[in-house]
Amino acid sequence: MPFHGILPSLLLTLSTRVIAAPIFGIGQTDSNAAVSILSTDQTNAFIRPARFSQIAYCSPQSILSWKCGAQCAALSGVEPLVTGGDDGLVPRYYIAHDPTSQSIIVAHQGTNSSNPLSVINDLELNLEPLNTTLFPSVSSSIQAHNGFALTFARTADEILGNVTAALQSKGVNKVEVHGHSLGAAIAVMDAVFLRQHLDSSVSISTTVFGLPRGGNQDWANFVDQNTPGLTHIHNKNDPVGTIPPRFLGFQHPSGEIHIQTNNTSLSCPGQENQNAACVDGESLLDASVADHIGPYYANISMSGTDCPF
Repeated sequence: MPFHGILPSLLLTLSTRVIAAPIFGIGQTDSNAAVSILSTDQTNAFIRPARFSQIAYCSPQSILSWKCGAQCAALSGVEPLVTGGDDGLVPRYYIAHDPTSQSIIVAHQGTNSSNPLSVINDLELNLEPLNTTLFPSVSSSIQAHNGFALTFARTADEILGNVTAALQSKGVNKVEVHGHSLGAAIAVMDAVFLRQHLDSSVSISTTVFGLPRGGNQDWANFVDQNTPGLTHIHNKNDPVGTIPPRFLGFQHPSGEIHIQTNNTSLSCPGQENQNAACVDGESLLDASVADHIGPYYANISMSGTDCPF
């Protein structure tokens, strides 16, 4: 199975990590707030989102039949509604109804590094203002990673239309958005977009894994304002959370949870927490690309390895 993640762009930018120190983050919001250890009950809440994120790597056929290996078996009762994407320029995604949480699930696949069209999504690193057709009346100072934004835009209207229909047909008022790597970046944009377009009575929660930085300081603030429940989980010495580097103007939103090498999980308050146990404190010398895949909670790895076909 090919490696799924944002390895190509990682290789282009990892060498710059050593100089991406806070001194290069002029005008950016750093946090020195104390970290805290999460309880087992708190981390157990991330297992279900991790399974939904992993399933996004499986084929549309296996998702629609909900026969996509151990992760689908562990989520019995989930009803798949829509699948899309081409495993290339448009990463796979699916929409499902989860009766357990009484919510509509949206999940996105990460990069397929064996497909050049998929890799292109990661390599367009320039910051650009948001698409005003999708985000009307948004300030031009809010800028996002162009590759992520273009990838998100290819499915945004489909996602909104299908989520709106699913909320009505299933009689629920909650949406969960999940994803890993590139899929995490798209999921965050989805969450902000849905918040802008769905009725305020609809609850939107966002839990993603291995999130790269997706925009500038104003984008991070915009995400914080529109997705207050965002959780982005980083695994041990995964270097993907450190790219694109901050000296290029990129900034993480709030909500970081960091899995440590001893498998405890820490909450890292603020947008860029300077604690050595958080993403911003990672050392290039300790970077492990394998940690990007996992395992995350309940030994879940983010790739197509566990998908039957």
